[in-house]
Amino acid sequence: MHHRSHLYAAVGAVLFTASALPASAHPARALDTTHLPPPPVSPTEAHGPPAAEGPPTTEGLPADEGPPESDGPTATDGPPRLEGSVTAAALRAKAGHCSRVSKGLYRTDRGRPADVPVCGGKGAVFWKADLDVDCDGRATARCNRRSDPWFQEDTAFRQSDGRRLNAEELPYVVVPAPSGTWNHTASGIRGGGVAAVVHEDRVEYAVVGDTGPAGLVGEASYAAARSLGIDPDPARGGVPSGVTYILFKDSEVTPIESRSSAVRLGSELARKFLQED
Repeated sequence: MHHRSHLYAAVGAVLFTASALPASAHPARALDTTHLPPPPVSPTEAHGPPAAEGPPTTEGLPADEGPPESDGPTATDGPPRLEGSVTAAALRAKAGHCSRVSKGLYRTDRGRPADVPVCGGKGAVFWKADLDVDCDGRATARCNRRSDPWFQEDTAFRQSDGRRLNAEELPYVVVPAPSGTWNHTASGIRGGGVAAVVHEDRVEYAVVGDTGPAGLVGEASYAAARSLGIDPDPARGGVPSGVTYILFKDSEVTPIESRSSAVRLGSELARKFLQED
């Protein structure tokens, strides 16, 4: 939720390691029974059942942080597969002309000049900015108080089951909090709406998942940065420019945590956006 500055010192990420399974967990090779009088011995009889893995370690995390929460069934529906023929170049070209809908301009970081307008079309609003990495929400191996000095344990919008969003696994974008400069809700942008985030030759479909400071734009989740080929480290990652954010009006991904639903809806609305006059 807080904007990241790329001048801050790097903070080491907490690494969670799982113990390797014993050799007994690997299946035995099939026996050649043509030369053996007794019947083959099953892997279970020969070696016994595999040893169970222990829970992830929480060593090194603050006492109040606890272990990372497990993902729900829809949060782990796999990485998105882009559909259709929408390209990064086509979306950037469409967003090349700005009809400003914001009353003022935004900064990309504190101390930077306010020079970013929010632009609008029939079916979307968009802006061009940097990408600062947001790790807020559920504590995970890569998003927690040790890896991210600005970590906050909640997000403005939540999963369908009421749990906090998982920035490590769910691509989401951050919109500025409503202000006299611009109110995203007045433009038909709401939590769970779908967005296309463009960087170089990549397009990532994401959801609107969090709100940030009222005067700043240019922030997306760890998962969004990683999918775009951007360093996702919350303390020293991101990029200073070159990212286009296109948010589709009156859209909603259901459930908000489903990446595959975001891809399906996002690619459909991106094609319509390209066909607008």
